[in-house]
Amino acid sequence: MIPYRIPKLSSLKLNPFSSISLHNTPLESPNSSTNAASPLTPHFLEQSARSSQWHFIKQVESTLTPSLISQTLLNLHQSPQIVLDFLNHLHHKLPDAHTLCLAIVIVARLPSPKPALHLLKQALGGGTTNSIREIFELLAASRDRLGFKSSIVFDHLIKSCCDMNRADEALECFYTMKEKGILPKIETCNNLLSLFLKLNRTEAAWVLYAEMFRLRIKSSVYTFNIMINVLCKEGKLKKAKDFIGHMETLGVKPNVVTYNTIVHGYCLRGRVEGAAAILTTMKRQKIDPDSFTYGSLICGMCKQGRLEEASKIFEEMVQKGLQPNAVIYNTLIDGFCNKGNLDMASAYKDEMLKKGINPTVSTYNSLIHALFMEQRIDEAEGMIEEIQEKGISPDAITYNILINGYCRCANAKKAFRLHNEMLASGIKPTKVTYTSLIHVLSKKNRMKEADDLFKKITSEGVLPDLIMFNALIDGHCSNSDVKRAFELLKDMDRMKVPPDEVTFNTIMQGHCREGKVEEARQLFDEMKRRGIKPDHISFNTLISGYSRRGDIKDAFRVQNEMLNTGFNPTVLTYNALIQGLCKNQEGDRAEELLKEMVSNGIKPDDTTYFTLIEGISKVNIPVENEYT
Repeated sequence: MIPYRIPKLSSLKLNPFSSISLHNTPLESPNSSTNAASPLTPHFLEQSARSSQWHFIKQVESTLTPSLISQTLLNLHQSPQIVLDFLNHLHHKLPDAHTLCLAIVIVARLPSPKPALHLLKQALGGGTTNSIREIFELLAASRDRLGFKSSIVFDHLIKSCCDMNRADEALECFYTMKEKGILPKIETCNNLLSLFLKLNRTEAAWVLYAEMFRLRIKSSVYTFNIMINVLCKEGKLKKAKDFIGHMETLGVKPNVVTYNTIVHGYCLRGRVEGAAAILTTMKRQKIDPDSFTYGSLICGMCKQGRLEEASKIFEEMVQKGLQPNAVIYNTLIDGFCNKGNLDMASAYKDEMLKKGINPTVSTYNSLIHALFMEQRIDEAEGMIEEIQEKGISPDAITYNILINGYCRCANAKKAFRLHNEMLASGIKPTKVTYTSLIHVLSKKNRMKEADDLFKKITSEGVLPDLIMFNALIDGHCSNSDVKRAFELLKDMDRMKVPPDEVTFNTIMQGHCREGKVEEARQLFDEMKRRGIKPDHISFNTLISGYSRRGDIKDAFRVQNEMLNTGFNPTVLTYNALIQGLCKNQEGDRAEELLKEMVSNGIKPDDTTYFTLIEGISKVNIPVENEYT
């Protein structure tokens, strides 16, 4: 029985390995491989690749050495596509940096840069321990060995570094090219400038730009747009605007992106008038604004609450035939929601639907938040149903809005049910979520549960922020546990969460409610020692504390301190002082204080008159009849 089938002679004549003798020709068998007696040669691999007989390559792949692969690549160097196909059929990474760099230089000759960039990232990212300088030298050596004149491989190397956010290595390549007398392409320089801009390394961008100028690398409109963006990021808006003239002097005409960059820069800095002036310049220069131009202006105006102007810009945009996207609609909806104008916000949402633009989760988040703020719970819940009907998945912001909304309504049950739903949906609760839950528990006098939740989240690695601490401290102070509130203040110091005036004011108010005004005063002084400036509430808390206790001299002393600090008394200040005077049966002085209050332009409220009338009447009623 013959175990193997001998190939026909005709097939051997067509076989690309005609130089291999019949004795050494692999026999066709499911279990056969290259005959061990036939040494593997670069010629064998070359011919296999040229004839696309990749099964041969697969059979011998595990035995290929770096030198064998390198020689095969050299033999195929005039056929970069075949080299790429050959590399793609090697299922393991190329064994060393020399071979990899040789392959990169060959593949860099292909029309598409993607294969070379992919291999370069492989060289930069793993498998090799070579420095960027060593990789550069290996690429240079391979280029010289092959006699290639193009320097595109070095441009690709810088591009790969930029794609991987490795700015320092990209810059090192730039200067190495300069040493070798090779000028990078302007596109390469732009990639590096863009990376510096992205990483907020504006100084490095200017250094590189100056070097490009010295090397006489001609800037493109894209280069100037990047540098204008750098100036805007630095807040140098006038220089950014003047840079347009510099462009034109050098024969480069600004485009819509140039102007959009400056418009966006002005809007980010809140200088909407400047942005509007740029829009006028664009029109004068016959450069048509696009959706980005109008979108930036609308966003800037909405942030400043200038909604009527934003609506006019929107109308102008539509009249020009530009189609607003969901982002622009959401900006307007959010702006009107923040102003409490839900009718206009809803109208924009309806307009979106009519134009076939699907509202996003952000659209609904703005509307639901506004409805909760106005206590329009039924409408908010209707909006939630609409989200579900449209198949829009709520995000963390949605859940936070809902949880906070129900917490504001003191509906702890619904808030915690949403928290559980959030977890079940795989959405991680945020500090905002937990702060809302702690707040509602505090309002329900469920401080043990609030403390337990706080301990649970801190044990899970969530670092509480200032707002969360303040919510918990407020809960304990409102529930007459100032001792626990003071412990939390110490926890803030331990966790390196700096307290603010709200923290101190809350604990001071807790002390004053218990009549411990001296402790409140000590906190007031501690607050100043920490560099936290007392506000109106701080002073009024102390004044009220002293007044309620009848220490009217101390109350007026704090008022003087308040005036010396630069704060004017408020209606609360006067009410507290009047209350103290009435408590001490000094009705005449209380009436004088009322006159002073009015002369200072502060309108008395019901509490002022009630306190004054009650105090004066008590003075005139005999003691034995006071409670009759």
